Amino acid sequence: MSWLELERLVEDAEKEPQLARALRHCRSNPEFILAARKLGYRITRVDLVQAALQHKLELEVHKSKNNYNYRMF
Repeated sequence: MSWLELERLVEDAEKEPQLARALRHCRSNPEFILAARKLGYRITRVDLVQAALQHKLELEVHKSKNNYNYRMF
């Protein structure tokens, strides 16, 4: 369930500039996790690793689609 908490945190940070600012000051994953937990979000290190991997995969897919489209035209 902590993945859902991470999604909720991201959604809330997108809506609340103060929350986004508070989290932007974090300089490491442990500091980010601690700040999020203090704000009531139950996220884990694994959530952040999974999110980073998912983001990287999405970038690669997007990049390969763009390369494919470029060669088509």
